[in-house]
Amino acid sequence: MAMLGDLLAAARDGAGNFQPWLKVANPELAAAVETAASDEALTPTSYVRAAISDFSRFASEEDWATLTSTLKRSEDPGTACLIAMVDWRLTAKACPQHSHQHNQDGGAADERSD
Repeated sequence: MAMLGDLLAAARDGAGNFQPWLKVANPELAAAVETAASDEALTPTSYVRAAISDFSRFASEEDWATLTSTLKRSEDPGTACLIAMVDWRLTAKACPQHSHQHNQDGGAADERSD
């Protein structure tokens, strides 16, 4: 069985292929990714990579436990991991603790530092 780090690396490496696949597998989620990416001036691939990064940095212990359980039950843990992290980012994007915000200069700013 692959280690979680291997799955995360595979998810990052496959991010560029994720959106075309997602359009076929789950058009509603693909549209949500495209909208969220556009709202943040990102490409869908960049959005997926940000989702992986944000989940890795900000997900709670409960989020990680849920992800681990999902991966154990999945026949394709890499894809399941990617979908879970993207879904997490889509639902957490309005929460400043769990999503990076871009300041006026275009850099990432953590709103907790205010």
